Amino acid sequence: MFKKVLIAEDFDIVNKGVVTTLKELNITNITTVKYCDDAELRLKKALHDAEPFELLITDLSFNADHRNQKYVSGEDLIAIAKVIQPTLKIIVFSVDDRLQKVRSLIQTYNINGYVCKDRYDAKELTKAIEEVYQNKAYLSTKVKLALEPKSNLEIDDYDIDLVKFLSKGLLQSEISEYLKKQKIYPNSLSSIEKHLNILKIQFKAKNAIHLVSIFKDLGLI
Repeated sequence: MFKKVLIAEDFDIVNKGVVTTLKELNITNITTVKYCDDAELRLKKALHDAEPFELLITDLSFNADHRNQKYVSGEDLIAIAKVIQPTLKIIVFSVDDRLQKVRSLIQTYNINGYVCKDRYDAKELTKAIEEVYQNKAYLSTKVKLALEPKSNLEIDDYDIDLVKFLSKGLLQSEISEYLKKQKIYPNSLSSIEKHLNILKIQFKAKNAIHLVSIFKDLGLI
């Protein structure tokens, strides 16, 4: 089992819960921090002392306060942690259950686990730690679909962006104009209409509002 673990979490009650879970796994060398900047410093010092952390458990969102921070989110921390210590195992522990966010973290940073904060999160976190220690990936049940190839999801990032624009109240003509300004292709009105119609068919959506609702339920936007 892991010998040395770093927890980045700004809520005391959550921190205590994670620490309890780790101790139940007989992990006693535990360091907790409330700021991502502090986590960076701890990672660097541990490497300098030749006593590196083996696992980082981090939230994604950190509340801003009086203290100025260089790294303001868990994703920022993950990015710098991978630079500092590429072999570091990382488990995200977050309320964010959007599939697109989970998939992005896996593809961009190769995180090892993602646990959703939920009613039974202690059990899931325990399972995640055990699986990651055995060099396996672990995702909470709510976000397991994020590991599926895009082809199985039947959508890509472009499609997700289109529906995201709809969710913000943009008309298809306005989406077309925006894409043209950003030089994103395809950007013609006919292409956008075609993509959205295909999505409606794939997801059996009655209209654009229903399509947005389905995407939100799936955690894609």
